[in-house]
Amino acid sequence: MAALFGCGEAEVWRRIYEKYWDVVEATAKAKKPKLLQLDKWYQEELPVLILSRPKKHITLSELKMLMEWKLTFSEIKQFQKPRSSSCRKLSIKNRGKFRPRLQQLVASNSEDAVQRRSRTALGLLPDVPAAVAELSGLKGVGPATASAVLAAAAPALTAFMSDEAVESVPGLQPVQYTAKHYALYLDKMAAQAAKLNRVDPQQDWTPHRLELCLWATATATKLQLPVLEDLKGGDAQTSDCDQRPAKKLKTA
Repeated sequence: MAALFGCGEAEVWRRIYEKYWDVVEATAKAKKPKLLQLDKWYQEELPVLILSRPKKHITLSELKMLMEWKLTFSEIKQFQKPRSSSCRKLSIKNRGKFRPRLQQLVASNSEDAVQRRSRTALGLLPDVPAAVAELSGLKGVGPATASAVLAAAAPALTAFMSDEAVESVPGLQPVQYTAKHYALYLDKMAAQAAKLNRVDPQQDWTPHRLELCLWATATATKLQLPVLEDLKGGDAQTSDCDQRPAKKLKTA
């Protein structure tokens, strides 16, 4: 998926972004029926709830649902053929004790701790590393889950650390679930968003929006979904921007 990340054509990214919900719906029908409902909640409802509060924060029930959303997304990879014994072990672990253990850990946090730490973390922005560290003080929350909280609250500054998105960024393989690896990923996503905003009159590219595009492209390709085929003659990737310089879009 490195071809998409290196693409400087904002028009290509936008066409993929406009197909995001089609990919989610197709993935839900093919593999995970609850995915569409959970993602609608995460992408559309949770940000509104967070921003509606005088002091932005999340609640314990929201954190538990966010973990369900995150694990549902991660489970999509189980349907791929493992490439190595370590991949097989990971898939088995996700199916077994790993998932309920994470959910139990998150559920064991107190309401006060979740609200207090999330309020402090969101107040630390735009210092993303400090916000990640604060949220990681909650039980069951690591950099990836912390990034999901931050992306819901501040998509202009942050992006969710999905496997598909991280693996699509050159130089970040294999994925490491550490604060350092997340910082490297976010730096590259922010830089790419800035590049697209320089050539796109709409200037609405954010790290989170790029993450959605990378996830959609990777997922459609891996699951052989036909959703993005019309973008380039049967392949979800983007050959039309491989070696061409970025160009400005026409103003609507």
